[in-house]
Amino acid sequence: MKSSKEKSTNSGDNINAGNGKWTFSGEMVNHFEEHVKKSVPIYSEGQELIKNLSEYFIKNDSIIYDIGCSTGKLLIDLVNQNKHKKNSKYIGIDIESDMIKFAKKKQKELSIKGTKLNFINEDIVTYDFEKSDLIISYFTIQFIHPKHRQELINKIFESLNWGGALILFEKVRYNDARFQDMITTLYNDYKLEMGYTHEEILNKTRSLKGILEPFSSNANIQMLERAGFKDTCTIMKKLCFEGFLAIK
Repeated sequence: MKSSKEKSTNSGDNINAGNGKWTFSGEMVNHFEEHVKKSVPIYSEGQELIKNLSEYFIKNDSIIYDIGCSTGKLLIDLVNQNKHKKNSKYIGIDIESDMIKFAKKKQKELSIKGTKLNFINEDIVTYDFEKSDLIISYFTIQFIHPKHRQELINKIFESLNWGGALILFEKVRYNDARFQDMITTLYNDYKLEMGYTHEEILNKTRSLKGILEPFSSNANIQMLERAGFKDTCTIMKKLCFEGFLAIK
């Protein structure tokens, strides 16, 4: 029998993370896109929806933020989707320097021209946003300590121009324990169908202790409303993953 020190920390896709030690840096950056697409049922579909929704909010001279931009894929897709909009400015922010390096490398490889696209290594909790028309948080807020979330959403609301939008995707908890139990089981079944083993699923869960802390759907909506958003709606949901649109 293996000792606790010898236990595998493989969370799938060649990503190793110990108990409560999940990170978005180092070697895992190279496997991130593959891993997240298999781990989040609506990941690719959600990005496609955001691309289409962006056309309603990105204008000439708009400023667009992707907070927690990771590899930069979504923001680069938005640039291509809205390349006919003149003088728009796209800013990707991530606290992990390895993610920003990866995003900048991808930007260079694609030789993106004719627009202002910038990836910066900053902490969104302390970052000062410019006035903007669209801010995207794609499965990011769930990794920010709950004590900072309301303050961040307040800041996002204040930075948006009137008619601007926050597109927020999050993993969510259910208010009722019975529903939570059913959805958790179905989500684990999904990950098994994606090829992960029981051990890899358990290792991933253990690695996220104290790092991933989802709110319920209602708690997310209440947080948006407290910040000042009056017009909010769910735009996509599957199992424990939900996308919200909030317009100022």
